[in-house]
Amino acid sequence: MEPFCPLLLAGVSLPLAKAFKGNETTTAQSNWTSTTAGAPAPGPPAPGAPQPLLAWLLLPLLLFLFLAGYFFRFRKQRKAVVSSNDKKMPNGILEEQEQQRVMLLSRSPSGPKKYFPIPVGHLEEEIRVRSADDCKRFREEFNSLPSGHVPGTFELANKEENREKNRYPNILPNDHSRVILSQVDGTPCSDYINASYIDGYKEKNKFIAAQGPKQETVNDFWRMIWEQKSATIVMLTNLKERKEEKCYQYWPDQGCWTYGSIRVCVEDCVVLVDYTIRKFCIQSLPDGCKAPRLVCQLHFTSWPDFGVPFTPIGMLKFLKKVRTLNPTHAGPIVVHCSAGVGRTGTFIVIDAMMDMIHAEQKVDIFDFVSRIRNQRPQMVQTDMQYTFIYQALLEYYLYGDTELDVASLEKHLQTLHGATTHFDQAGLEEEFRKLTNVRIMKENMRTGNLPANMKKARVIQIIPYDFNRVILSMKRGQEYTDYINASFIDGYRQKDYFIATQGPLAHTVEDFWRMVWEWKCHTIVMLTEVQEREQDKCCQYWPTEGSVTHGEITIEIKSDTLSEAISIRDFLVTFNQPLARQEEQTRVVRQFHFHGWPEIGIPAEGKGMIDLIAAVQKQQQQTGDHPITVHCSAGAGRTGTFIALSNILERVKAEGLLDVFQAVKSLRLQRPHMVQTLVRNRFQRDREWSHVEFDVCFIEGVQVHGEGGKVSKKKSSRFQSAHSKALQTPFFPCVWLGSVPRAGHVRRGTPMTSDDKTPWTEAQMIATVMSE
Repeated sequence: MEPFCPLLLAGVSLPLAKAFKGNETTTAQSNWTSTTAGAPAPGPPAPGAPQPLLAWLLLPLLLFLFLAGYFFRFRKQRKAVVSSNDKKMPNGILEEQEQQRVMLLSRSPSGPKKYFPIPVGHLEEEIRVRSADDCKRFREEFNSLPSGHVPGTFELANKEENREKNRYPNILPNDHSRVILSQVDGTPCSDYINASYIDGYKEKNKFIAAQGPKQETVNDFWRMIWEQKSATIVMLTNLKERKEEKCYQYWPDQGCWTYGSIRVCVEDCVVLVDYTIRKFCIQSLPDGCKAPRLVCQLHFTSWPDFGVPFTPIGMLKFLKKVRTLNPTHAGPIVVHCSAGVGRTGTFIVIDAMMDMIHAEQKVDIFDFVSRIRNQRPQMVQTDMQYTFIYQALLEYYLYGDTELDVASLEKHLQTLHGATTHFDQAGLEEEFRKLTNVRIMKENMRTGNLPANMKKARVIQIIPYDFNRVILSMKRGQEYTDYINASFIDGYRQKDYFIATQGPLAHTVEDFWRMVWEWKCHTIVMLTEVQEREQDKCCQYWPTEGSVTHGEITIEIKSDTLSEAISIRDFLVTFNQPLARQEEQTRVVRQFHFHGWPEIGIPAEGKGMIDLIAAVQKQQQQTGDHPITVHCSAGAGRTGTFIALSNILERVKAEGLLDVFQAVKSLRLQRPHMVQTLVRNRFQRDREWSHVEFDVCFIEGVQVHGEGGKVSKKKSSRFQSAHSKALQTPFFPCVWLGSVPRAGHVRRGTPMTSDDKTPWTEAQMIATVMSE
């Protein structure tokens, strides 16, 4: 079609040009005659004269032929880039549809670049503008990116011998940037693997972006790890998603396995809530004289099957861990998802832009994505991933690194106590707003806001989000019986490890026990009394003696013991459904009722809470990994405190790191108002207190000494009524837990109460709990 179109176009253009020429001559003569001799009488055109109508008829035909030729030429070029593969590859159809969608969206900008570097100080506002109109400007920016597909640059990938090595026929490495393996004797094209070198921020070939290994390419994958001297593998997909294989398991679960010429032995495996860390010892069998190497695989497990993670917090923690574990002089970091472009590109861009923030105090996401797409096409595959990059960088810029090494706790507390710079109160409130003002997503509370369900809420402002609410089985013929005011909350190592719920109301006790039964809870943590300050805080949902039945569930008390500030009650819970299987009819549930929280203020010391957390963890080890049900009155304040402390202490024990700020922020993203101060608003006329329980963690003043790694303390116990004020230092986020400060009494890093000027911070609270 290509040679035919120019010839046809020339053949049609020649008589058309003659027709126009003749028409112009006739018109000119007519015009000249009219000016010299007057207008001639009208008459029929002379025989053989050119017809002006012919020119206008031929113009649309000419335009159609031209566009048809261009269209067929474009199709031919596209086939050269994405060669058709007669044999369908695993998951190829689904991913190809996604890729075609991206290719339709991504167009090279026709004019000059219109997206410039953004100073980090303007990043929040830029994201706000781009997010308007359902992220319209984000989509426009993403669609302006070059695709990275250049005709004729995938010759090696398209060779017949290599086609089976590609997971998706439309995701191929460029010839100029592909990773080249050593040739295996007698095996043609054995130097090929679907992987590309990718630059970092001012660091050439910092990464290798690869597809998830197939069964046929596992040997090549490990050969690449050995030859490139890579010490870190970043995995951003699960083995199966939506019931389809995304990546072949290229490592042994335990022991050793040989992949081609590389022997891989599992050394360690640590499972956390957002990612898993596996350590392998690898050895090249032909190079037996060379020492074995340690390779660390960090597997991010929290990327959802659809879209992007709900919050970038987990990804930023994960990225920091990758940076920490990757040796300084190791080879490229190998990053892979399934196709090796979407999530892989997202991870690489976030890493590079974090470096750019440190070096230049700005980000240039558009330019960097454009450049790495020249190294591997379609890096950052969807507009949602592109937007997620912006969100992650804003999170990083606003909050920075709030982790604290336990070994440096003494120095940090000295910094908190030693700072004397005065701070403007308005500025402090603005910093606190940025740190703790997590937006309450009312649009995700539709179920809890239904009229039938609002009656089940103890505090109408504290209801679960739809995306993580606990769902009960629906009673036959009874609408809305699948709802309870309860939320799944992640633990340190396991998702949905806790259930945060309110203290049952009289008409929700049956729902409470249905939840405990249906979700196989063996542990209940109660952090409130049935009554406090002569107000009902929780309906007594258990019998003092004997048994009581709620719906289809009977609860019989078997024991009730008091150990210091904790009552431990064992209940025999029986499901009275006749058709239920015999082994599931009865279950023992243990309740830990903590009495150490005073009616006003906060606990006087940390030992009681430490004992409670230890007892609950021991119970979990004996009964399995089913959710722990935690409740106070509203299911937010004391409940959030207990869960936050449990997660923080688990991390301290496992990693020697603590991060109060991110622990609390993560909870607030999962349930509104988790861990707050007690808010009291006094009515002017009747002097009554209207209050919502946003209780806070207890705290003791301590001095921490780090000699020999030991921690000692000097107690000065305090507990007082807390108003809703908060301060934050630039070194470590701390929440104001005392009375409202008077003007001039606020000092940076050392919040003072107006009553006794006692320092009172969450950092000290953690130090107290740890030293206890």
